Amino acid sequence: MFVAHRAPTLKTVLLATGVVLTLAMGVRHGFGFWMQPISQANGWTRETYSLAQAMQNLMWGAFGPFAGMAADRFGTMRVVLVGAVCYAAGLVWMAMVTQPTLFVLGTGVLVGLGLACTAFGAVSGIIGRVAPADKRSWAFGISGAASSFGQFMMMPVEQQLISAVGWQNAFYILGALIVLLMVPMAFYLREPAVTHAQGPQQSIREAASEALGNRSFLFLVAGYFVCGFQVVFIGVHLPAYLKDKGIGDPGVAVMALALIGLFNIFGSYYAGKLGGRFPKRYLLSTIYFARSVVITLFLLAPLMPLSVYLFAAAMGVLWLSTVPLTNGIIAGVFGVKHMSMLAGMVFFSHQLGSFLGVWLGGYLYSSTGSYDIVWGIAIALGVMAGVINLPISERPLVRAQAA
Repeated sequence: MFVAHRAPTLKTVLLATGVVLTLAMGVRHGFGFWMQPISQANGWTRETYSLAQAMQNLMWGAFGPFAGMAADRFGTMRVVLVGAVCYAAGLVWMAMVTQPTLFVLGTGVLVGLGLACTAFGAVSGIIGRVAPADKRSWAFGISGAASSFGQFMMMPVEQQLISAVGWQNAFYILGALIVLLMVPMAFYLREPAVTHAQGPQQSIREAASEALGNRSFLFLVAGYFVCGFQVVFIGVHLPAYLKDKGIGDPGVAVMALALIGLFNIFGSYYAGKLGGRFPKRYLLSTIYFARSVVITLFLLAPLMPLSVYLFAAAMGVLWLSTVPLTNGIIAGVFGVKHMSMLAGMVFFSHQLGSFLGVWLGGYLYSSTGSYDIVWGIAIALGVMAGVINLPISERPLVRAQAA
């Protein structure tokens, strides 16, 4: 077990993980801006780049449980250090590789592993362990707000970098930025061995088996699949969708994605805050139902910059507000000893949805010349997720003490 002399304070953890999440999620949310320049430069269809992004999301999810296990076992610091190096290497790979298969595989493995080690699953454990139980949901909300701030801040930065220095040099600069800022923050995330967890001392196998046999955990898994499908499809394909519909000014797409990040700062924070006062399952259901309503209204309304901005603001409130509520339920029901691993397991489902959403968007567009079918699927899945989350039980598990 990775051991430090003393546990970091909640303030230190929130600040350090805030910087890590700001960069990890901020850079990742801007990948849609590279779809057209990379495809044009290499003579690819949108399906090739979409497949690379889908593979990245799938690998992010596949590596997530293992990154969580490593964070719980060896400490968050080491996992974040590995993630920063892999993330930067993945961006360099995307800038240099022109062979489609190698581009897809390298992007998937390197950036996917980097995100698994620097995003929510890997850092949720230390937040859950350091935060008092009555502040845990709020702390998860703060971390969600930090990732949203990254999206708001990084969208204009990434677009300007592509315009000013070209899409390849933009990748190099962002890779250097990740290493220079994430690595110092990782050293503030040293933590002692997890010996304070209450209840029986479960093994990793026992904790995973217990969760997978729990109906409420499986409902969270199913709901998170829908979350991933919706947000990654929108995040990657919205710029191209707007251009196809006649809104050729790239500034509209930049502003829309930035507004999603801006409004999700408030959405994530208040979701975490409300999660400490109201049943989290009802809040989750409300979020999923509301997403379907917002998408439907967006498709029915006349498409203009104002309607795009209103859609982005509304979706922003709902964007990552599922994260503090989902993590709050996991910590409340199963405890915090294996928090990162369990969060990674749920997040794997999120990334399966992300893979399907981003790939299906590119595939169906190439097949039909339209995103209409995918929008319809996103609406139907939102309704399904809203229903699935209603019967979740938030009561802590009572385990028999070992003799």
